[in-house]
Amino acid sequence: MAIGFLTEDEPPYGAVEQVSPLVRRVVARNPSRFTYHGTGTFILGPPEGGRVAVVDAGPDDADHVAAVKAAIEGQEVTHLLVTHTHPDHSPATAAVQAATGAPTFGFGPHPEAAVRAHEERKRRAAEAGEEPESDDGEGGGDLGFVPDHAVVDGDVLESDGLTIECLHTPGHISNHVCFSFAEESTLFSGDHVMGWSTSVIPAPDGDLNDYLANLRRLVGRDEARFRPTHGPAIDDPSSYVEALVAHREERERQVLAALAGGPRTIADIVADLYADVHEDLHRAAGASVHAHLVALQRIDRVAVEGEPGPEAVWGLA
Repeated sequence: MAIGFLTEDEPPYGAVEQVSPLVRRVVARNPSRFTYHGTGTFILGPPEGGRVAVVDAGPDDADHVAAVKAAIEGQEVTHLLVTHTHPDHSPATAAVQAATGAPTFGFGPHPEAAVRAHEERKRRAAEAGEEPESDDGEGGGDLGFVPDHAVVDGDVLESDGLTIECLHTPGHISNHVCFSFAEESTLFSGDHVMGWSTSVIPAPDGDLNDYLANLRRLVGRDEARFRPTHGPAIDDPSSYVEALVAHREERERQVLAALAGGPRTIADIVADLYADVHEDLHRAAGASVHAHLVALQRIDRVAVEGEPGPEAVWGLA
């Protein structure tokens, strides 16, 4: 099943977009290969007066913080919701909280396993003379964020016409949460489900088995629309999620087939599976293959000789 990726025009950075009767969006000017046009901060609630909640305040960028503060001026912010602690999602939460006094909600602080893995990848890149992984990318983290209220799967947050269910969706990162907004039948899906791209699963904290399990649980839910933090809304979410699952399952079959002839390194597998992809993208492809191998190792389908670094040799278990 092919994934029908979605696109949208470059947004008006810093402006407030009324994307539905009870949802506004302010997009940060931080476009990248991880963020598409940039981080979309969502404001849930009436456009004027009344109480509102904010989803993913965004990066530590003065212009973006000013735009978000202007968008909520004159309104009471009851919840600052954080899908996860990558640096394009949560750092601006501190400044918005300082301006509003609103409490923060998220699953927990940035996971230590993700910090260690990020530092190890930077060290290996430096030793190899390669460009190190940016702290602003999916490997970095907002180490300063600790939620005032740690949510768990199934928690429901309510405030004056806002009903928000929390779904713990580890996979992309272990502290990822999606927020279901009952009043508009909308799931704010963070980076768990995006319309413009597949999600990065940076092992070992990122877990492909968890990711797939949490994709499957979204199929058939009641939400009519998903709003990822990056890119356009998804208006046929169940079919789209099914396509994401099918894509990952096919890639898993390809990885296992690549090992059928004997043990291989990640570079060998990438050269085989991504022969028609430009070599500039092979590093990212290697991260995807690594995620599949770690997931398969965790269910005893594959084994690794020695430490599971970039030069490790993987084979069928």
